[in-house]
Amino acid sequence: MIRLLLVDDHAVVREGYRRLLERRPDLKIEAEAGSAAEALQCFKDVRPDVTVLDLSLPDMGGIELTRRLIQRDADAKLLAFSMHRDPIFATQALRAGALGYVTKSNSPEVLIQAVYQVAKGERFLSPDIAPDMALTLLKGEVHPAQELSPREFEILRLLLAGQGAEDIGTALHISPKTVQNCHYQIKAKLGVKTDIELARLAMKFRLIE
Repeated sequence: MIRLLLVDDHAVVREGYRRLLERRPDLKIEAEAGSAAEALQCFKDVRPDVTVLDLSLPDMGGIELTRRLIQRDADAKLLAFSMHRDPIFATQALRAGALGYVTKSNSPEVLIQAVYQVAKGERFLSPDIAPDMALTLLKGEVHPAQELSPREFEILRLLLAGQGAEDIGTALHISPKTVQNCHYQIKAKLGVKTDIELARLAMKFRLIE
């Protein structure tokens, strides 16, 4: 039996995943969470075999959640399940510690296949994103955001969503000063000087939803 933790902030979406996954007799939804904070507690309580998590969560976000779950358990088997098809999101999720990345535009069978593969400790990329990642590697292209750490990438995502240093600090459990320092480092790494330039770069590389 593979015991699962589902993390998504939409209850209706989670219910759909539950019905889909529990059609398989060897898959069981052990717990559900609607936020990163709930997920951290559920992970501690149930110790799932596989955690399936959305990247767009209302608090700290899925990439930061992935990083923290790996900090708690280096052997945690995490599968990112996201609307984002740009390879940079998959790259950052894998860098943070996820074993797999599946986009929500895939068929249900792809998600099920990913769960089984991640449960075995194997990597999995959904077929709609794997070719793009391979092509990027073959071309030697470097996305500017690849220079960012998973935490910096998460802070950038929250900044682009219009959140201030206080709100981001609260969500990530860090000080506003740390957020401001990271904000400066992000702009330096991306080669921009102002927030307007940062927003333009984000739009160019489809980092803004």
